[in-house]
Amino acid sequence: MKYLVSLLLLLCGFTVLFQAFAEEPPAYVPKGFSLQWQPDLASDAILGQLEFTDPKAWRRSTNAGRAALELIGNSQYAAKVRSPSSIAVLTTRRFGDFLLEAELLQTGPDYGHRDLCLFFGFQDPGRYYYAHFASKTDPEANQVFIVDGKPFTKISTRTTEGSRWGQNEWHRVRVQRLRTRITVWFDDMTTPAMLAEDARFGAGYIGFGSFNDSGLFAQVRVWAPLGDPVVRNLDLFRSGAPAGAQ
Repeated sequence: MKYLVSLLLLLCGFTVLFQAFAEEPPAYVPKGFSLQWQPDLASDAILGQLEFTDPKAWRRSTNAGRAALELIGNSQYAAKVRSPSSIAVLTTRRFGDFLLEAELLQTGPDYGHRDLCLFFGFQDPGRYYYAHFASKTDPEANQVFIVDGKPFTKISTRTTEGSRWGQNEWHRVRVQRLRTRITVWFDDMTTPAMLAEDARFGAGYIGFGSFNDSGLFAQVRVWAPLGDPVVRNLDLFRSGAPAGAQ
């Protein structure tokens, strides 16, 4: 019996060690961060975890073996100020400092502002940040923007000539916020594609979408310090209530 007990203890020790190793963050994840959200995009449950500007514009799909959240077209949504129309946000958590990573595939026709977006610091439909990945850069495309009660405004201090989507090509992206500093990567994970700094909004929701295009979002992971859940706002895009409102 004592040998059996010893074997069980040994196996338990290996299990704990394996789990600790498996959950160790990659080297690029900031110290003190742990995996806080990794949605199962192969399950229809993901559609019930997000709030949408237009739920009919979204579905779960699969592409090249990747389970994905798909934006199938422009949303039927009229924002109060000029800003993206298609937005899906996770409203069960708010993130201040975080690292969001995902894979994106743009499915719209090719033109200069062909885009997909990642949202963060989302307070309500009139106050948030977003990283805009577009084919060609100009003051209204391929930048980090803020929406603060008025039409979107560029806050990025550095960007590239554009995000080359190609056709049916997946792209790896990251968005990181550390206090006021915002860093964005597109494909090249060694050199940031965009930089910005802003202190107007603190912790807020994160999400996915586009200004007025279509695409897929896969392999989503959010790394951040451990935080507390918030009361979910089920009327976010109907009431315009602030994040965390009860």
